[in-house]
Amino acid sequence: MNNKKGQAAMEFLMTYGWAILVVLIAIGALAYFGVLNPGRFLPSSCTIMPGVSCEDFQAIDSTDTVSLTLRNGIGDDVTNVTVLINQPDSNVTICPLTCSSGCTGTNTMPDGQLVTWTSSSCTAGTGVGAQGSKFKADILFTYTTGSSLSHTKTGSVTTQVE
Repeated sequence: MNNKKGQAAMEFLMTYGWAILVVLIAIGALAYFGVLNPGRFLPSSCTIMPGVSCEDFQAIDSTDTVSLTLRNGIGDDVTNVTVLINQPDSNVTICPLTCSSGCTGTNTMPDGQLVTWTSSSCTAGTGVGAQGSKFKADILFTYTTGSSLSHTKTGSVTTQVE
């Protein structure tokens, strides 16, 4: 009688053991092929600091460029603006962006205006990445206010390469 209970317990453990093993292999295969990659499901985002909003952004594979459209909401014109992209996870360390539209004077962002900043080719290493890949970088935003004080703020941009 004791033997039958032991056999039933062993069959129970073997059945569930095989089922758990099959589930683990399936999860491992999905993870290996990138189906379970959470980065694919993360939304695109761009943040800098309160007062400066990131209205639009893109990374383009064919030209290895990054473009950011920023709105100055600080309440005053900001001058001597520099915008740099830093990709610490790749070979591109610093990529400067230049004002392509909306600036007045020498890199001045008028209060309340949209200003577009575009990089020239960021081709060191792998550039911005292949089309469809995830582009993630830090934004270094340096500016001077009317009081002649220089400020440096750090933000981030995450998007899919177009």
